[in-house]
Amino acid sequence: MTVVLVLGGTTEGRAVAAALDGRTGLRVVSSLAGRVGNPSLPSGQVRIGGFGGAAGLAQWLRDERVDVVVDATHPFASAMTANAATACADAGVELVVLRRPGWTAGPGDRWHRVASAAGAAALAPMLGDRVFLTTGRGDLAAFAHVDAAFLIRSVDAPDPPLPREREILLDRGPFTLDDELAVMRGFDARVLVTKDSGGDATAAKLTAARTLGVPVVMIDRPPLPGGVTPVATVADAVHRLDGLGRSAGPGLRT
Repeated sequence: MTVVLVLGGTTEGRAVAAALDGRTGLRVVSSLAGRVGNPSLPSGQVRIGGFGGAAGLAQWLRDERVDVVVDATHPFASAMTANAATACADAGVELVVLRRPGWTAGPGDRWHRVASAAGAAALAPMLGDRVFLTTGRGDLAAFAHVDAAFLIRSVDAPDPPLPREREILLDRGPFTLDDELAVMRGFDARVLVTKDSGGDATAAKLTAARTLGVPVVMIDRPPLPGGVTPVATVADAVHRLDGLGRSAGPGLRT
């Protein structure tokens, strides 16, 4: 029995689990961090919660006799990716890191790239006093003291500290262009702040910003751990797994 641990909760993580679920001689376990209420569950076995850092993950990999880890976490889940790289090296487990490509500015876009949420908080009020903030609830403290009006979109209700002048929009993608145009027009957004998450589910806000002439503050992704070379698509990840299966035995074959 070949055991694959999928670190996910993302669209790509669910797609990898669906592609592998049901294969003969293969056990697939998807691990979700548990930070989002009512998550969309992937196919197959699911565990929810952390591992206790890199050491805890390495021990879990040994205890469960895991052969391969697929890190399909969010591009900004840098701590989890660093833990996965360390744990896999310690436990002698193969690691496949799946990262969807980031977004690229096109004609008509007014993007300003920054390295962090703090950088975005410093720049945004210089570009506009009504900020559509779509960074997720984990980085909101950086904006708590910014003198601007905010529309904060989040899947779950955010925790303080929060900006003084704010509206909260609880919603989950995917979002259409009409959705995003309606939100940005309704709030009279003057600047959009987001992370370079990539993917299609939330890309419409960038088209809406271009259509409305709204500048975008784009937070760059954190770097991957040294020595990690990611794959870009679910098909690439499954192909890598199939290659590992041919080397180790039949468990990853269809």
